[in-house]
Amino acid sequence: MTNLTDTLTFKRGLTVKNRLAIPPMTTRMSYYDGTVTGDEIAYYGMRTGAVGMFVTGVAYIQPNGKGWTGELSVDDDAFIPNLSKLASTIKRDGTRAILQIFHAGRMTDSKTIEGEQPVAPSAVAAAKKGAETPRELRDDEIEEIIENFKKAAVRAVKAGFDGVEIHGANHYLLHQFFSPHSNRRTDKWGGSLEKRYTFIERVVDGIIETVDAMNVPDFIIGYRFSPREETDPGFNLKETLWLVDKLADKKLDYLHISLTRYDRKTNLPEYQEKSMLAYVHDAIGGRMPLISVGDVRTRADVEAALAHSEIVAAGCSSLIDPNWSAKILAHRDDEIRQKLNVQDRDLLMIANGTYGFMKLKVPDRLVE
Repeated sequence: MTNLTDTLTFKRGLTVKNRLAIPPMTTRMSYYDGTVTGDEIAYYGMRTGAVGMFVTGVAYIQPNGKGWTGELSVDDDAFIPNLSKLASTIKRDGTRAILQIFHAGRMTDSKTIEGEQPVAPSAVAAAKKGAETPRELRDDEIEEIIENFKKAAVRAVKAGFDGVEIHGANHYLLHQFFSPHSNRRTDKWGGSLEKRYTFIERVVDGIIETVDAMNVPDFIIGYRFSPREETDPGFNLKETLWLVDKLADKKLDYLHISLTRYDRKTNLPEYQEKSMLAYVHDAIGGRMPLISVGDVRTRADVEAALAHSEIVAAGCSSLIDPNWSAKILAHRDDEIRQKLNVQDRDLLMIANGTYGFMKLKVPDRLVE
């Protein structure tokens, strides 16, 4: 079995010093225009160092792809200098810095994108309260988005990051193209499962080709995905395993599953023998590393997740205790802070946006 202190070398040659990661988490700390703030630098600096790799909160690749205020931007070369400060902060003591990039699609609102109507594969509102009906993307707009993903990867290289993670999970634009709920198109971008995959493949291939053309040593490319949808219609684990099989044959360096609990099972009757994580890991079949995530709190959790993945990411645990990774590596589980007291928010650099997310998703870990 993999030991959490083992190093790992990706396809493109980058080595991480251990099997622990911090996953992308929304901070809402950036300036209104997407520029990195001093508080944001301090937040990342407080949590880096012991962990093998640290994926940033997501950065939008073009103005109408912005999902919320306080979000990082990588949509212009002007952001490179400040992103460089963020990358160098994360890379302290050998931690690898990965910039997550995305387009929010319909998961935004007109106020956030300065009066514009949100865009999506089809003019279908998200299944959430208050969701605005988006405008269907034109063919030329889809091509422009693909180009902007490629440009974002170039900026990540220039800013000194060790890699990019393409955000294809959590109902954002790449996820939306794969979903039968948000993608009702009948052209080359939608309809069959294969056509719903077309946009994902174009973005992935475009970034791979762009990075390879730059001839940058040790710059990695990852892809994050959700294993299923709750909506009706929506994709299920069976379709996700098809997607994973396709992506595992690409020149990607890793896949990153998005889960609320690492050992969670699906509701499909034919996939009840093991967790969704285990099914995904088996589908990859050793072709590339898989990053697991989901309510990882203790060293025992890390070791259990490592049975079906190569790297284990811990989000809320790293928010609540910035030294979580160091304590896990040192077998100091008994010293880990497991709950966040509201009075410690400022001390731990946890902004309103992050705290609001925690109240919604992990109320059991908060003490008010």
